[in-house]
Amino acid sequence: MKKTIYVFNSGEFKRKDNTIYFESEKDRKYLPIEDINEILIFGEVTLNKRFLEFMTQKEIILHFFNNYGYYTGSYYPREHLNSGYMILKQAEFYLDESKRITLARAFVRGAALNILNVLKYYNNRGKELNEEMEKIDRLIGLLDGCTTVEELMAIEGNIRDVYYEAFNTIIDNPEFYFEGRSRRPPRDRINALISFGNTLAYTTVLSEIYKTHLDPRIGYLHTTNFRKFTLNLDIAEIFKPILVDRLIFALIGRNMLKASYFEAKTDSILLNEKGRRVFIQGWEEKLQTTIKHRELGREVSYRRIIRMELYKLEKHLIGEKEYEPFVSRW
Repeated sequence: MKKTIYVFNSGEFKRKDNTIYFESEKDRKYLPIEDINEILIFGEVTLNKRFLEFMTQKEIILHFFNNYGYYTGSYYPREHLNSGYMILKQAEFYLDESKRITLARAFVRGAALNILNVLKYYNNRGKELNEEMEKIDRLIGLLDGCTTVEELMAIEGNIRDVYYEAFNTIIDNPEFYFEGRSRRPPRDRINALISFGNTLAYTTVLSEIYKTHLDPRIGYLHTTNFRKFTLNLDIAEIFKPILVDRLIFALIGRNMLKASYFEAKTDSILLNEKGRRVFIQGWEEKLQTTIKHRELGREVSYRRIIRMELYKLEKHLIGEKEYEPFVSRW
């Protein structure tokens, strides 16, 4: 299985013959190129054109983050599976309002049902969440009546507001009290975790899109505009509750995240390097976790399920099979 490489130290990436190495002040570490899926860079790293050409040849994406852990951009190699036909189909389904809203509604419904299943999971374990579950159930019932993407986004926002109200009941830890969603900047530790986790979800989906015929610049729920990528945001909505949020709850519940793993900046709270390392380890374990796939009848990892979600979207676009979002079953 190919690995995701995370780089926290400062140093330089170099190519040597048919492999690469990372050189820091302390040491030089060789990385078997055939084992690399993607590289996420958090440290101050230098690299040259020869290295980037090798990344293109080997079809490896680089994701860059600043000192605060914010995503800044990706080196997205020339698409090796690029399909003019698929791009035309993606554009067709975006420009046709009824086709676009069908997909956008599916993404919101998938996200909402996974949110509901997260709440059911903790409700069954002694957390009193019936009120939030009933509210979200009612909001899901309004999705079919939406005639515009803006209406869908509004209902999705309402669902998430109710969902976030349940976080303190689930977490039940005064050191991780959640005051409601604040994105840029995150104003408490839970917001810092959500923002960092969502960023990892977006980059993971982007890396998986690269391995399909889909173009990440054409999304349906998130408006396609001059922003670089939107399709990864659409697909990530489905998986954030079951991958990011469940991971946050698990890490806090197991006392694996401590207050000392966060640092206060001028007007925000952010994970420090220790905190990011702990979260990333949990994230990688989560992606490699396998569940029994209902249709395939065998164990499949969450990373693979994300790729399969993209294949389902491709089939929808070419008229082979109507898209149904992945919904967890615990």
